[in-house]
Amino acid sequence: QVQLVESGGGLVQPGGSLRLSCAASGSIVSIDNMGWYRQAPGKQRELVARIISSGSTNYGDSVKGRFTISRDNAKNTVSLQMNSTKPEDTAVYYCNAHIRLTLGYTASFWGQGTQVTVSS
Repeated sequence: QVQLVESGGGLVQPGGSLRLSCAASGSIVSIDNMGWYRQAPGKQRELVARIISSGSTNYGDSVKGRFTISRDNAKNTVSLQMNSTKPEDTAVYYCNAHIRLTLGYTASFWGQGTQVTVSS
């Protein structure tokens, strides 16, 4: 029906940069919110950044000024540019999208997750 495929995770040194991407495909009419969440071991999943179709964004307090979210509405993609990374950014990062389907309703979908490890 709908797939969210993430890419770009990996190992980065503290202070380094990494870019995550997520592509949505399937029976899509339009996409409302798109965002990134993360979950570290033993912690709850938390919002990293979110962007709505108009381009308005909001960020988790811990990443403000370091991470930037962007989207390409024509390609149904969302990206997360991670700069000035810290060890506490280590987590599995999940893409999320609220998608209006050809079936006539809106649903929330999640990617499979991509591991980001910040370590020297």
